[in-house]
Amino acid sequence: LDRADRMLESFLALARAEHGVLADAQTSVSLAELVAAAIEQRAGAIADQGLQVRQRLDDADARGSQALLARMVENVVDNAIRHNEPGGWVGVETWSEDGTARVVVESGGPRLREQDVRELAQPFRRLGAERTGSELGVGLGLAIVAAIAAAHDGALELHARAEGGLRVAIALPRAKVPA
Repeated sequence: LDRADRMLESFLALARAEHGVLADAQTSVSLAELVAAAIEQRAGAIADQGLQVRQRLDDADARGSQALLARMVENVVDNAIRHNEPGGWVGVETWSEDGTARVVVESGGPRLREQDVRELAQPFRRLGAERTGSELGVGLGLAIVAAIAAAHDGALELHARAEGGLRVAIALPRAKVPA
């Protein structure tokens, strides 16, 4: 029942993002605060896997829906934890430059093929048998991230790291800074 509930919530988040349902689209949202909260909320899972977390959270305020942007960040952090190796690492960074707020989450793990990684933002796409277990989700996490980024006039980029693991980069329009 919990799994069905999580899947339904994922479908609803994906539908809202894909159809531009952004009631609070003009809110200024701190991506650094969202990342810090997501990491803190997942401290138990991080400890259970013995992961090291490296953080550099500089100001990165985006314009958009607080709820959807929180979901986007949570999905990326969850993905980095869930698809990591025991004793591995997660790196998270936020910053702003040239009118763009950025979030980058990198993780260690097995080597991935770049052509396979490009498909991960499609619904129900997962890599390898280790990503098909029911406790690892249904393959909607990065599709939701891509849809939320697009709904906020942003972009998601996924890259296989040469050393193994995944690099997830999100770029969103920066919130207007008051003069």
